[in-house]
Amino acid sequence: MANYLWWRDGVIYQIYPRSFKDSNGDGIGDLPGITAKLDYLAWLGVEAVWLSPIYPSPFYDFGYDISDYEDIDPLFGSLADFDQLLLEAHKRKIRVVMDLVMNHTSHLHPWFIESRAGRESGKRDWYIWRDPAPDGGPPNNWQSVFGGSAWEYDAVSGQFYYHQFLKEQPDLNWRNPAVYQRMFQMMRFWLERGVDGFRLDVIEALYKDAEFRSNPTVWRPDLAGFGLRAYDRQQHLYDRNQPEIMDVLRDIRRLLDKYPERMAVGETSDLKSAISYIGADKLHLAFNFEFNAQNKNTLPWLPRYFQNVVQRYEAQLPADGWPCYVFSNHDTPRHASRLGGGPYADARAKVAATLLLTQRGTPFLYYGEELGMQTTPIPRNELQDPVGLRYWPLYSGRDPSRTPMQWTSDPHAGFSTHKPWLRVNPDYGRRNVAEQTEDPLSVLSYYRRLIRLRREAPALRRGAIQFLQKRPVEGLAYLRVAPEQTYLIALNFFGREITLKLDEALPQPHWQLRLSTAFGEHRRVRGNTIKLAPFEACLLEAEQEY
Repeated sequence: MANYLWWRDGVIYQIYPRSFKDSNGDGIGDLPGITAKLDYLAWLGVEAVWLSPIYPSPFYDFGYDISDYEDIDPLFGSLADFDQLLLEAHKRKIRVVMDLVMNHTSHLHPWFIESRAGRESGKRDWYIWRDPAPDGGPPNNWQSVFGGSAWEYDAVSGQFYYHQFLKEQPDLNWRNPAVYQRMFQMMRFWLERGVDGFRLDVIEALYKDAEFRSNPTVWRPDLAGFGLRAYDRQQHLYDRNQPEIMDVLRDIRRLLDKYPERMAVGETSDLKSAISYIGADKLHLAFNFEFNAQNKNTLPWLPRYFQNVVQRYEAQLPADGWPCYVFSNHDTPRHASRLGGGPYADARAKVAATLLLTQRGTPFLYYGEELGMQTTPIPRNELQDPVGLRYWPLYSGRDPSRTPMQWTSDPHAGFSTHKPWLRVNPDYGRRNVAEQTEDPLSVLSYYRRLIRLRREAPALRRGAIQFLQKRPVEGLAYLRVAPEQTYLIALNFFGREITLKLDEALPQPHWQLRLSTAFGEHRRVRGNTIKLAPFEACLLEAEQEY
């Protein structure tokens, strides 16, 4: 396929390894389990998998606290298992992206153990240590994302160390050239092993203000918990997104450009940062979380909301930037529940899938969303997420979106022969891969057809996007236009029949239906109107004129 580039044209699928497939009966997913399911992923049509952290870790934050950057935790397997996964994935033309946490390590990493041994330690400056404030308290007002002060006092040395997350996750000092060089050495280790790219965790946090100034306070009622955390009540001018980060991004890009077809996608906290981090000399991609409702109480299921997100994003993107969208991930409630749940959850899931997979940009899927998997209520006595344990019952944490993949209607959803590390959603008897594979009307079958159509249609992969209504109310209509092809996408967000009246003229009157969620045939396009069945999502291709 001419000019096909996997990270730009393909679909990337996030796997939370401990919840995907257990191969050895310990109730925890592992690398051989993922390898065993590569044929499923190839059948689904995804171009790459992103693996959440699989490095050695004490798992205070489920792998985002790394104690060795160049090995695999025995819980998941071995380096040999990883190499086998990489080999088998590449045989199926599936790329492998690793989650890379460069902002902080585990407090049990040998580097930090040496660093905290004393002020004269050779690795003292590998982490961020500061003297107490004049009153004996923390050096400034910086707060942890997970709650409380971001400074932890060390009685042995009489100094505080900085941790943007848990106290068991001390931040590295990127102003130390030795740290900088060592992290790039680690990236080369994985690139030489054949890894295809990196998802860069909290990449905007690598640098902190050199003067350690306190953040100003701010009131943000739009955030989850209405500022439940003190972190939410600060304007983060000094503890993230410092100017020096741009040099890191450029150096990462220079490194990746030495290896064929490698990529990096960054995680940032806002759209402004995401846009500034991408380009020909910076990151390939950075997540736009405005479909994801990251840190928000809710995400409105309204056509105008999504159109505004896309239009603002497209207007601000640099000419050498490329969009990137995601509905769900390991940190947020699953969107099949977040967008309404209930009896119409599957219908909405198909509309959301169409919206995601027909945007100009790279779509990221979260394991199980292709089944319409929903957020699973977890009782207090089964919670494992440290954030949920801290804030329950106001917030139950991230466990509800990390439950085991639902493969079959067998016990434990075919995920394991043993009781899983988290309970399985009770709907697994009917919502599973085996059942939905056989049902042509299932969410899974629709995702597969949509992914295949996207791969085959250059307009859906690379075409410009043009919205056809100025103020959409009930649905969305937009064109994807490439030199050789034009697609019309129409979405009904609600459970009633609607007729969309277009403000922009269609380029031609004749359209061929390529995919729809609705039953039966009817003429959808009449002049400048589009008639849609309840919760219908349809894709039509302009007929070629000869």
